[in-house]
Amino acid sequence: MRQRMKTYSVKAKEIVPQWHVVDAADQSLGRVAAHIASLLRGKHRPNFSPHLDMRDFVVVVNAARVRITGKNKMREKTYYRHSMYPGGLKETTLEKMMATHPTRVIENAVRGMLPHNRLGAKLRRHLKVYAGPDHPHEAQVRAGKKSAAPAEKGAPPAAAAPGAPAKAKARRPSAKAKAEAAVLEQAPEAAAIEEEQPPETGDIEEEPATPVPEAEAEQPPEETTQEESES
Repeated sequence: MRQRMKTYSVKAKEIVPQWHVVDAADQSLGRVAAHIASLLRGKHRPNFSPHLDMRDFVVVVNAARVRITGKNKMREKTYYRHSMYPGGLKETTLEKMMATHPTRVIENAVRGMLPHNRLGAKLRRHLKVYAGPDHPHEAQVRAGKKSAAPAEKGAPPAAAAPGAPAKAKARRPSAKAKAEAAVLEQAPEAAAIEEEQPPETGDIEEEPATPVPEAEAEQPPEETTQEESES
């Protein structure tokens, strides 16, 4: 008979949060942004589900030292924003953005690599970018490393080999079985106590031996002569 396998689907309550620290110093902007977006999605997990928030947080340090490739990209790349008023279009070059707000450069690059829906908006809140090497999330990073076990809680259970006998479920011992086990445990202790106790002696007094007089004990036996025996 063919064994039917069930598809495992991870649940949101089974996901353990993890914190990652990424150093952007001397790294290409596009490559580090792609790595950060992959961590935020949770694609490194064996139980990755594209429709769930995998609860991965990313802390980026040294954002001001990110490497920009290209000959004229610092002057040609432009960021746009609008104030929603007529004539409210604002332009900012990459060179000016790196000088004033270097963290926004990485945030905008990662934003374009995440889903453009409510899930993507939630994942963007898990990104923490800092221009320098320091960040205030050291406690969360240490706690995340401790909670990340080798066998993750949300990982699918190992499937049994086809044809293997099903394992019997362990039953809880009944009250009668517990009482019998307690009696068996106490039996060797009682036997050991009985062996240690010496046998009880009664109040029987031994009679003293009667002394033999020394005169009777030293006298040799009398010898009878032949004449006395003939008469």
